[in-house]
Amino acid sequence: MANGDGVPEKVAWVLVRDDLVLVTRSHGRDRFYLPGGHREPGESDSETLVREIEEELRATIDPGSMVHFGTYEIGEGHPEHDPFRLICYTADHRGELLPSREIAEKAWFRYSDRDRVSAIDGLVFDVLHETGRLP
Repeated sequence: MANGDGVPEKVAWVLVRDDLVLVTRSHGRDRFYLPGGHREPGESDSETLVREIEEELRATIDPGSMVHFGTYEIGEGHPEHDPFRLICYTADHRGELLPSREIAEKAWFRYSDRDRVSAIDGLVFDVLHETGRLP
């Protein structure tokens, strides 16, 4: 879903553990993505993230712990990609991370796995790497 400027958006969860970042792969896709998804009409970012992580990974996000990690855009300056916006948050969670519904698998990636994620998720990998969180 897009916001008022017409650019499609996704709200994503950035979870880093032991120098690895959590990613997921949907059925029928080759690329991995940060977990999360598109906002339903009237949903806030926190409502979207809570719902999407429950649907995708059966875990419960603590909305009170959400911290905006960054907003990333692709399209302008990347003519091979349609415009897209990724709104990222870190957050605590409860429950084991178990793929469900459209998620074929979860994985924990190093920075060296950057070429296996989408172009916009690669921007997040770059920031994590530059800040020392993803060596």
